[in-house]
Amino acid sequence: MNRPTGDVRAFEAHTTDADLDDLRARLAAARLPEAETVRRTAPGPRRWEQGVPLADLVDVVDYWRTGYDWRSFETRLNRIGQFRTTIDGLGIHFLHRRSARADATPLILTHGWPGSIAEFIDVVDELADPQDADAPAFHVVVPSLPGFGYSDRPATTGWGIEKIAAAWVELMGRLGYRRFVAHGGDWGGVITTVLGGRFPAHVLGIHTTFAQAPPGLTTDGLTAAERRWTEDTRDFWHHRAAYAKQQATRPQTIGYSLVDSPVGLLAWILDKFAEWTDTEDSPFETISRDSILDDVTLYWLTRTGASSARIYYESHNSLDPGLRVDVPSAISMYPRDIEKYPRPWAQERYRQIVRWRSPEAGGHFPSLEVPGYFVKDLQEGLAAVLAANR
Repeated sequence: MNRPTGDVRAFEAHTTDADLDDLRARLAAARLPEAETVRRTAPGPRRWEQGVPLADLVDVVDYWRTGYDWRSFETRLNRIGQFRTTIDGLGIHFLHRRSARADATPLILTHGWPGSIAEFIDVVDELADPQDADAPAFHVVVPSLPGFGYSDRPATTGWGIEKIAAAWVELMGRLGYRRFVAHGGDWGGVITTVLGGRFPAHVLGIHTTFAQAPPGLTTDGLTAAERRWTEDTRDFWHHRAAYAKQQATRPQTIGYSLVDSPVGLLAWILDKFAEWTDTEDSPFETISRDSILDDVTLYWLTRTGASSARIYYESHNSLDPGLRVDVPSAISMYPRDIEKYPRPWAQERYRQIVRWRSPEAGGHFPSLEVPGYFVKDLQEGLAAVLAANR
Protein backbone atom coordinates (compact mmCIF):
# COMPACT_ATOMS: atom_id res chain seq x y z
CA MET A 1 0.00 0.00 0.00
CA ASN A 2 1.29 3.46 -0.85
CA ARG A 3 2.02 5.85 2.00
CA PRO A 4 0.29 9.22 2.49
CA THR A 5 1.67 12.12 0.51
CA GLY A 6 3.20 15.27 1.98
CA ASP A 7 0.09 17.25 1.03
CA VAL A 8 -1.66 15.92 4.15
CA ARG A 9 -1.11 17.91 7.34
CA ALA A 10 -1.98 17.06 10.93
CA PHE A 11 -4.67 19.23 12.50
CA GLU A 12 -5.86 19.81 16.04
CA ALA A 13 -9.12 21.42 17.06
CA HIS A 14 -8.75 24.07 19.73
CA THR A 15 -11.45 26.66 20.24
CA THR A 16 -10.46 29.80 22.11
CA ASP A 17 -11.94 30.51 25.52
CA ALA A 18 -13.17 33.81 24.07
CA ASP A 19 -15.32 31.98 21.50
CA LEU A 20 -16.84 29.76 24.18
CA ASP A 21 -17.48 32.75 26.43
CA ASP A 22 -19.14 34.55 23.51
CA LEU A 23 -21.40 31.54 22.90
CA ARG A 24 -22.52 31.45 26.52
CA ALA A 25 -23.13 35.22 26.53
CA ARG A 26 -25.28 34.98 23.40
CA LEU A 27 -27.27 32.13 24.92
CA ALA A 28 -27.85 34.13 28.09
CA ALA A 29 -29.02 37.17 26.11
CA ALA A 30 -31.25 35.28 23.68
CA ARG A 31 -34.62 36.80 22.79
CA LEU A 32 -37.22 34.05 22.51
CA PRO A 33 -40.72 34.13 21.01
CA GLU A 34 -43.85 33.27 22.90
CA ALA A 35 -44.87 29.64 23.16
CA GLU A 36 -46.41 27.84 20.20
CA THR A 37 -50.19 28.01 19.89
CA VAL A 38 -50.56 24.23 19.75
CA ARG A 39 -49.22 23.76 23.27
CA ARG A 40 -49.69 20.24 24.53
CA THR A 41 -48.46 18.75 27.77
CA ALA A 42 -48.83 15.09 26.79
CA PRO A 43 -45.82 13.64 24.96
CA GLY A 44 -46.32 12.97 21.28
CA PRO A 45 -45.35 14.16 17.80
CA ARG A 46 -48.18 16.69 17.68
CA ARG A 47 -46.33 18.77 20.30
CA TRP A 48 -43.92 19.66 17.50
CA GLU A 49 -46.55 20.67 14.91
CA GLN A 50 -45.28 24.27 14.75
CA GLY A 51 -41.64 23.38 15.29
CA VAL A 52 -39.49 23.09 18.40
CA PRO A 53 -41.67 23.67 21.49
CA LEU A 54 -40.56 26.62 23.61
CA ALA A 55 -40.23 24.59 26.82
CA ASP A 56 -37.96 22.03 25.14
CA LEU A 57 -35.78 24.72 23.61
CA VAL A 58 -35.41 26.59 26.90
CA ASP A 59 -34.23 23.39 28.60
CA VAL A 60 -31.62 22.66 25.94
CA VAL A 61 -30.39 26.27 25.80
CA ASP A 62 -29.95 26.29 29.57
CA TYR A 63 -27.98 23.05 29.46
CA TRP A 64 -25.88 24.29 26.52
CA ARG A 65 -24.98 27.39 28.51
CA THR A 66 -24.35 25.83 31.92
CA GLY A 67 -23.67 22.10 31.57
CA TYR A 68 -22.40 21.17 28.12
CA ASP A 69 -18.64 20.48 27.80
CA TRP A 70 -17.27 21.26 24.33
CA ARG A 71 -13.71 20.50 25.45
CA SER A 72 -14.63 16.83 25.94
CA PHE A 73 -15.76 16.54 22.33
CA GLU A 74 -12.71 18.43 21.11
CA THR A 75 -10.45 16.01 22.98
CA ARG A 76 -12.17 13.01 21.44
CA LEU A 77 -11.72 14.46 17.94
CA ASN A 78 -8.03 15.06 18.54
CA ARG A 79 -7.57 11.55 19.96
CA ILE A 80 -8.92 9.92 16.79
CA GLY A 81 -6.56 11.91 14.60
CA GLN A 82 -7.45 14.93 12.46
CA PHE A 83 -5.88 16.14 9.25
CA ARG A 84 -6.33 18.65 6.46
CA THR A 85 -5.36 18.71 2.80
CA THR A 86 -6.08 21.05 -0.10
CA ILE A 87 -8.00 19.72 -3.10
CA ASP A 88 -8.92 21.95 -6.04
CA GLY A 89 -7.97 24.98 -3.98
CA LEU A 90 -10.21 24.08 -1.02
CA GLY A 91 -9.01 22.92 2.39
CA ILE A 92 -10.61 19.59 3.32
CA HIS A 93 -10.65 18.39 6.93
CA PHE A 94 -10.96 14.73 7.86
CA LEU A 95 -10.60 12.19 10.63
CA HIS A 96 -8.29 9.28 9.89
CA ARG A 97 -8.09 6.18 12.09
CA ARG A 98 -5.85 3.41 10.79
CA SER A 99 -6.59 -0.14 11.88
CA ALA A 100 -3.99 -2.35 13.55
CA ARG A 101 -5.21 -5.27 11.45
CA ALA A 102 -3.13 -6.28 8.43
CA ASP A 103 -6.28 -7.27 6.51
CA ALA A 104 -8.08 -3.94 7.01
CA THR A 105 -9.85 -2.31 4.07
CA PRO A 106 -9.93 1.48 3.53
CA LEU A 107 -13.38 2.95 4.22
CA ILE A 108 -14.66 6.48 3.72
CA LEU A 109 -17.73 7.60 5.72
CA THR A 110 -19.61 10.64 4.45
CA HIS A 111 -22.09 12.59 6.57
CA GLY A 112 -24.97 14.79 5.45
CA TRP A 113 -26.95 17.79 6.71
CA PRO A 114 -27.66 18.62 9.52
CA GLY A 115 -25.10 16.02 10.49
CA SER A 116 -21.33 16.24 10.61
CA ILE A 117 -18.31 14.16 11.53
CA ALA A 118 -19.94 14.06 14.99
CA GLU A 119 -22.25 11.34 13.62
CA PHE A 120 -19.37 8.88 13.39
CA ILE A 121 -17.07 9.79 16.28
CA ASP A 122 -18.36 6.99 18.51
CA VAL A 123 -18.20 4.20 15.91
CA VAL A 124 -14.75 4.82 14.41
CA ASP A 125 -12.80 2.72 16.94
CA GLU A 126 -15.04 -0.34 16.59
CA LEU A 127 -14.87 -0.14 12.81
CA ALA A 128 -11.09 0.14 12.85
CA ASP A 129 -10.37 -2.49 15.50
CA PRO A 130 -13.52 -4.56 16.10
CA GLN A 131 -13.82 -6.57 19.29
CA ASP A 132 -15.05 -9.50 17.22
CA ALA A 133 -11.99 -10.94 15.48
CA ASP A 134 -14.21 -12.34 12.73
CA ALA A 135 -15.63 -8.93 11.84
CA PRO A 136 -13.96 -6.98 9.02
CA ALA A 137 -11.63 -4.15 10.00
CA PHE A 138 -11.25 -0.81 8.25
CA HIS A 139 -8.87 2.10 7.89
CA VAL A 140 -11.51 4.74 8.56
CA VAL A 141 -11.58 8.16 6.87
CA VAL A 142 -14.31 10.65 7.82
CA PRO A 143 -14.13 13.91 5.83
CA SER A 144 -16.03 17.08 6.61
CA LEU A 145 -18.02 18.11 3.55
CA PRO A 146 -16.97 21.39 1.89
CA GLY A 147 -18.50 24.22 3.90
CA PHE A 148 -18.96 22.00 6.96
CA GLY A 149 -16.96 21.83 10.18
CA TYR A 150 -13.24 22.38 9.81
CA SER A 151 -13.26 22.12 6.00
CA ASP A 152 -12.99 25.42 4.15
CA ARG A 153 -16.08 27.34 3.10
CA PRO A 154 -16.18 27.52 -0.73
CA ALA A 155 -15.95 31.08 -2.06
CA THR A 156 -17.38 30.15 -5.47
CA THR A 157 -20.09 27.87 -6.80
CA GLY A 158 -19.34 24.42 -8.10
CA TRP A 159 -18.86 22.24 -5.04
CA GLY A 160 -21.74 19.86 -5.73
CA ILE A 161 -22.01 16.11 -5.32
CA GLU A 162 -20.02 15.19 -8.43
CA LYS A 163 -17.05 17.39 -7.49
CA ILE A 164 -17.14 16.22 -3.89
CA ALA A 165 -17.08 12.56 -4.97
CA ALA A 166 -14.07 13.23 -7.22
CA ALA A 167 -12.37 15.03 -4.31
CA TRP A 168 -12.93 11.99 -2.09
CA VAL A 169 -11.16 9.77 -4.64
CA GLU A 170 -8.26 12.21 -4.64
CA LEU A 171 -8.26 12.32 -0.82
CA MET A 172 -8.16 8.54 -0.49
CA GLY A 173 -5.36 8.36 -3.05
CA ARG A 174 -3.30 10.82 -1.06
CA LEU A 175 -3.67 8.56 1.95
CA GLY A 176 -2.38 5.62 -0.07
CA TYR A 177 -5.80 4.05 -0.59
CA ARG A 178 -6.19 3.43 -4.32
CA ARG A 179 -9.21 1.16 -3.79
CA PHE A 180 -11.71 1.46 -0.98
CA VAL A 181 -15.28 0.97 0.17
CA ALA A 182 -17.68 3.79 0.99
CA HIS A 183 -20.66 4.46 3.25
CA GLY A 184 -23.05 7.38 3.61
CA GLY A 185 -26.55 8.54 4.43
CA ASP A 186 -28.43 11.71 3.47
CA TRP A 187 -26.07 13.81 1.28
CA GLY A 188 -23.40 11.30 2.21
CA GLY A 189 -25.57 8.60 0.62
CA VAL A 190 -25.91 10.61 -2.58
CA ILE A 191 -22.14 11.19 -2.72
CA THR A 192 -21.52 7.51 -1.99
CA THR A 193 -23.82 6.64 -4.90
CA VAL A 194 -21.81 8.94 -7.19
CA LEU A 195 -18.59 7.32 -5.95
CA GLY A 196 -19.90 3.87 -6.84
CA GLY A 197 -21.33 4.95 -10.17
CA ARG A 198 -18.54 7.19 -11.45
CA PHE A 199 -15.42 5.61 -9.96
CA PRO A 200 -15.72 1.80 -10.12
CA ALA A 201 -11.97 1.50 -10.69
CA HIS A 202 -11.43 2.86 -7.18
CA VAL A 203 -14.57 1.87 -5.28
CA LEU A 204 -14.82 -1.80 -4.32
CA GLY A 205 -18.42 -1.32 -3.29
CA ILE A 206 -20.75 0.76 -1.17
CA HIS A 207 -23.05 0.64 1.84
CA THR A 208 -25.75 3.26 2.07
CA THR A 209 -28.87 4.13 4.04
CA PHE A 210 -30.11 6.31 1.19
CA ALA A 211 -30.65 4.60 -2.16
CA GLN A 212 -32.51 7.01 -4.40
CA ALA A 213 -34.28 5.33 -7.30
CA PRO A 214 -34.33 6.79 -10.81
CA PRO A 215 -37.36 8.97 -11.56
CA GLY A 216 -40.49 7.84 -13.36
CA LEU A 217 -40.99 4.40 -11.83
CA THR A 218 -44.52 3.14 -11.17
CA THR A 219 -45.91 1.40 -8.11
CA ASP A 220 -47.12 -1.53 -10.20
CA GLY A 221 -46.04 -4.78 -8.60
CA LEU A 222 -45.04 -3.26 -5.27
CA THR A 223 -46.29 -4.77 -2.02
CA ALA A 224 -48.59 -2.78 0.25
CA ALA A 225 -45.66 -2.02 2.56
CA GLU A 226 -43.52 -0.84 -0.35
CA ARG A 227 -46.33 1.41 -1.56
CA ARG A 228 -46.51 2.98 1.90
CA TRP A 229 -42.78 3.75 1.64
CA THR A 230 -43.32 5.61 -1.62
CA GLU A 231 -46.33 7.45 -0.17
CA ASP A 232 -44.38 8.46 2.94
CA THR A 233 -41.52 9.75 0.81
CA ARG A 234 -43.90 11.72 -1.40
CA ASP A 235 -45.62 13.15 1.70
CA PHE A 236 -42.26 14.24 3.09
CA TRP A 237 -41.34 16.20 -0.02
CA HIS A 238 -44.79 17.74 -0.39
CA HIS A 239 -45.41 18.74 3.23
CA ARG A 240 -42.25 18.59 5.35
CA ALA A 241 -39.37 19.77 3.19
CA ALA A 242 -39.62 23.56 3.49
CA TYR A 243 -36.11 23.61 4.99
CA ALA A 244 -34.69 22.03 1.82
CA LYS A 245 -36.49 24.47 -0.48
CA GLN A 246 -35.21 27.37 1.63
CA GLN A 247 -31.62 26.16 1.57
CA ALA A 248 -31.77 25.25 -2.11
CA THR A 249 -33.09 28.66 -3.16
CA ARG A 250 -32.07 31.19 -0.49
CA PRO A 251 -29.25 29.72 1.63
CA GLN A 252 -27.71 33.15 2.18
CA THR A 253 -30.89 34.52 3.72
CA ILE A 254 -31.31 31.77 6.32
CA GLY A 255 -27.54 31.77 6.75
CA TYR A 256 -27.52 35.12 8.54
CA SER A 257 -29.65 33.69 11.33
CA LEU A 258 -27.68 30.44 11.50
CA VAL A 259 -24.32 32.21 11.85
CA ASP A 260 -25.45 35.06 14.11
CA SER A 261 -27.79 33.32 16.57
CA PRO A 262 -26.85 30.10 18.39
CA VAL A 263 -30.47 29.68 19.47
CA GLY A 264 -31.64 30.05 15.87
CA LEU A 265 -29.06 27.49 14.74
CA LEU A 266 -30.05 25.09 17.53
CA ALA A 267 -33.76 25.33 16.72
CA TRP A 268 -33.15 24.86 12.97
CA ILE A 269 -31.15 21.68 13.57
CA LEU A 270 -33.00 20.32 16.61
CA ASP A 271 -36.25 20.40 14.62
CA LYS A 272 -34.76 17.88 12.18
CA PHE A 273 -33.39 15.62 14.88
CA ALA A 274 -36.86 15.55 16.43
CA GLU A 275 -38.75 14.83 13.22
CA TRP A 276 -36.31 12.41 11.63
CA THR A 277 -35.52 10.08 14.55
CA ASP A 278 -37.34 6.91 15.54
CA THR A 279 -39.00 8.46 18.59
CA GLU A 280 -42.50 9.31 19.75
CA ASP A 281 -41.83 12.78 21.13
CA SER A 282 -38.27 14.00 21.62
CA PRO A 283 -34.99 13.11 19.90
CA PHE A 284 -33.50 12.77 23.37
CA GLU A 285 -35.34 9.46 23.73
CA THR A 286 -32.53 7.88 21.72
CA ILE A 287 -29.79 10.52 21.33
CA SER A 288 -28.19 12.33 24.26
CA ARG A 289 -28.28 16.11 24.58
CA ASP A 290 -24.49 16.08 24.50
CA SER A 291 -24.37 14.28 21.15
CA ILE A 292 -26.77 16.71 19.51
CA LEU A 293 -24.95 19.67 21.03
CA ASP A 294 -21.61 18.30 19.80
CA ASP A 295 -23.05 18.57 16.30
CA VAL A 296 -24.70 21.97 16.76
CA THR A 297 -21.69 23.49 18.53
CA LEU A 298 -19.40 22.34 15.73
CA TYR A 299 -21.60 24.25 13.27
CA TRP A 300 -21.60 27.28 15.56
CA LEU A 301 -17.88 27.50 16.32
CA THR A 302 -16.88 26.99 12.67
CA ARG A 303 -19.51 29.51 11.48
CA THR A 304 -20.76 27.12 8.83
CA GLY A 305 -24.53 27.60 9.09
CA ALA A 306 -24.68 29.39 5.74
CA SER A 307 -21.93 27.51 3.89
CA SER A 308 -23.35 24.10 4.85
CA ALA A 309 -26.82 25.15 3.67
CA ARG A 310 -25.38 25.85 0.22
CA ILE A 311 -24.96 22.15 -0.53
CA TYR A 312 -28.69 22.27 -1.27
CA TYR A 313 -28.19 25.18 -3.68
CA GLU A 314 -25.37 23.26 -5.38
CA SER A 315 -26.91 19.81 -5.47
CA HIS A 316 -30.67 19.73 -4.85
CA ASN A 317 -32.22 17.27 -7.34
CA SER A 318 -28.89 17.02 -9.15
CA LEU A 319 -28.29 13.26 -9.00
CA ASP A 320 -27.96 12.18 -12.63
CA PRO A 321 -31.16 10.25 -13.52
CA GLY A 322 -29.10 8.02 -15.79
CA LEU A 323 -26.41 7.17 -13.22
CA ARG A 324 -26.15 3.45 -12.54
CA VAL A 325 -24.10 1.73 -9.84
CA ASP A 326 -22.61 -1.57 -10.91
CA VAL A 327 -20.24 -2.15 -7.99
CA PRO A 328 -21.54 -4.40 -5.17
CA SER A 329 -23.98 -2.48 -2.97
CA ALA A 330 -25.34 -3.13 0.51
CA ILE A 331 -28.43 -1.09 1.36
CA SER A 332 -30.24 -0.57 4.68
CA MET A 333 -33.54 1.33 4.86
CA TYR A 334 -34.26 2.39 8.44
CA PRO A 335 -37.99 2.53 9.29
CA ARG A 336 -38.22 6.16 10.38
CA ASP A 337 -35.94 7.69 7.76
CA ILE A 338 -37.41 10.51 5.70
CA GLU A 339 -36.93 8.91 2.28
CA LYS A 340 -37.33 5.19 1.71
CA TYR A 341 -37.23 3.49 -1.67
CA PRO A 342 -38.43 -0.11 -2.13
CA ARG A 343 -35.96 -2.64 -3.41
CA PRO A 344 -37.63 -3.06 -6.84
CA TRP A 345 -37.10 0.66 -7.38
CA ALA A 346 -33.62 0.84 -5.89
CA GLN A 347 -32.31 -2.02 -8.00
CA GLU A 348 -33.07 -0.01 -11.14
CA ARG A 349 -30.08 2.13 -10.15
CA TYR A 350 -28.04 -0.19 -7.91
CA ARG A 351 -27.63 -3.18 -10.19
CA GLN A 352 -25.62 -5.47 -7.91
CA ILE A 353 -27.34 -5.38 -4.53
CA VAL A 354 -25.57 -8.03 -2.46
CA ARG A 355 -27.37 -7.31 0.81
CA TRP A 356 -30.66 -5.55 1.60
CA ARG A 357 -31.91 -4.87 5.11
CA SER A 358 -34.96 -3.16 6.61
CA PRO A 359 -34.06 -2.76 10.30
CA GLU A 360 -36.79 -2.82 12.94
CA ALA A 361 -35.68 0.44 14.60
CA GLY A 362 -33.85 3.63 13.71
CA GLY A 363 -34.30 6.77 11.71
CA HIS A 364 -32.21 9.26 9.79
CA PHE A 365 -29.26 9.21 12.22
CA PRO A 366 -28.70 5.49 12.88
CA SER A 367 -25.09 5.85 14.03
CA LEU A 368 -26.41 8.00 16.89
CA GLU A 369 -29.81 6.35 17.44
CA VAL A 370 -28.85 2.67 17.27
CA PRO A 371 -25.02 2.70 17.22
CA GLY A 372 -24.57 -0.98 18.09
CA TYR A 373 -26.88 -2.15 15.34
CA PHE A 374 -25.45 0.40 12.91
CA VAL A 375 -21.88 -0.84 13.34
CA LYS A 376 -22.87 -4.51 13.00
CA ASP A 377 -24.99 -3.76 9.94
CA LEU A 378 -22.19 -1.77 8.34
CA GLN A 379 -19.66 -4.52 9.07
CA GLU A 380 -21.90 -7.24 7.67
CA GLY A 381 -22.93 -5.17 4.68
CA LEU A 382 -19.38 -4.33 3.72
CA ALA A 383 -18.31 -7.93 4.35
CA ALA A 384 -20.87 -8.93 1.70
CA VAL A 385 -19.52 -6.25 -0.61
CA LEU A 386 -15.94 -7.46 -0.18
CA ALA A 387 -16.97 -11.10 -0.66
CA ALA A 388 -18.55 -10.15 -3.99
CA ASN A 389 -15.15 -8.86 -5.14
CA ARG A 390 -13.38 -12.14 -4.55
